[in-house]
Amino acid sequence: MNREIFEYFGAAVELVDASTILAAARVNPVELVHHAEWPAPVQRVELTVSSTADAADPAHVFVARLHAGAEPMTTERMRGMVLGHDPIGLLLSKRIAEGDPVATRLVDGVGAAAAAAYRKLGFDKANGPAPDRSPGVFADAAVGLRAEVDHEADGDVIRLRAEVPRDEVTANHLRAFVTLTLQAVVELAEPDALRGRRYVFSREAVPPPAPVTTQQVTLDMVGGLVDVVAELRQIAVSFRHPEAMARWGARRPQGLLMYGPPGTGKTMLSRALANEIGADFREIRTPEILDKWLGGSERNIKQIFRDARRYRVPTLMLFDEFDSIVSYAGAGGDAASQALNAVAGIFKQEMNDLIEANPDVIVVATTNFPERVDESLIRSGRFDVKISVPKPDEASRAEIFRKMIEGLVAAHERGGFRMFADELDLTALGVASTGMTGADIKEALRRVQMTKAMQEARTGRAEPISQAELLAAVRDLRGNV
Repeated sequence: MNREIFEYFGAAVELVDASTILAAARVNPVELVHHAEWPAPVQRVELTVSSTADAADPAHVFVARLHAGAEPMTTERMRGMVLGHDPIGLLLSKRIAEGDPVATRLVDGVGAAAAAAYRKLGFDKANGPAPDRSPGVFADAAVGLRAEVDHEADGDVIRLRAEVPRDEVTANHLRAFVTLTLQAVVELAEPDALRGRRYVFSREAVPPPAPVTTQQVTLDMVGGLVDVVAELRQIAVSFRHPEAMARWGARRPQGLLMYGPPGTGKTMLSRALANEIGADFREIRTPEILDKWLGGSERNIKQIFRDARRYRVPTLMLFDEFDSIVSYAGAGGDAASQALNAVAGIFKQEMNDLIEANPDVIVVATTNFPERVDESLIRSGRFDVKISVPKPDEASRAEIFRKMIEGLVAAHERGGFRMFADELDLTALGVASTGMTGADIKEALRRVQMTKAMQEARTGRAEPISQAELLAAVRDLRGNV
């Protein structure tokens, strides 16, 4: 699912699957706004995308209708009265003519703002648009979109309308029309009226949440590994409360080493820690450091730490597969071993003063082979915390299944579609997946998802994923590892 998120007049605007919207509008009109809160005097906005039936010159038609009237006796309705479109407006006019000071103050207070807004939209405040008046125009020059603005007969609705030839229309045209609609709202209200609000333009009344990526993972999403998660939370707390650390003269960890078998989630845990801290995530991979030219690797590692000392926001630096960068037993005499020894030596020097130079940086290193890393490099003072990330036990595997399945359901189940059957036995799945890692469990789920997708592609339907199918995928994967 493609989501475009941007800011407009201080509002967060989300446009969901613009290309799909345009494709669907060829067949039936698509309504895009659902349950939004609008600033007074705007009560609601209807935005529809449709297609003309003219086969000779087909076009996409964008229409927005801004309702500015109100039924309850609210500030919105009072403004409607001032505009003269509410029946009670006649009573107000009569009261003003009779010298009623309350009615006069009311009109004086909101009349100027209403008049200014309607002048911007090309309408007369007191009488509405003249019958023969040409409509106003809002335009987005960047994409060449022009929206005609007119006033509907009942006086409370302003309409924007634009057409784009079907062969020329793009997602940019839809985005432009959305911003023109919001511009009209601002013209009716005030420049800061949208600030802090959020608007979603989507085919669905409640658009499904975006699938969680590793960039968005948090410690709450980690299945199993209770002790590991608890220790990482403690590190995060030390980052988020520097005043308490300073008061007690406590020194938070500068470096963290995570080690364990492949697929146990060390990199994911590093991202989750960064998100828990609220830190930027900077991953340094082997090719960024090791250089075939003499002295190149040393220069690279120095530059990485030179940059780290200048970071102005909390940052987690991850050295993944750390052993491949600084593996060294001190005995190698060949050129490759000497180069690694030199990199390890520079790394030690740079780590020694990093926390004093920039306390907002934490270094995390992960490895599958801790025995390949020189002990002096990862001693306390450089890597203060060392965490073993083991393969999950039976209870942890069941918890991993639970959290992964919940994530898939949240991302994909909508509109009556069911992804998983009701009778899933997570405990049995935890038992059946003995020896598997979190990465293995994710792969087992991927295989079942792929099988179901192919069934639907071939036959037009597929039943929800059952316990038997999950167990079969687990057994198949265990037989291949």
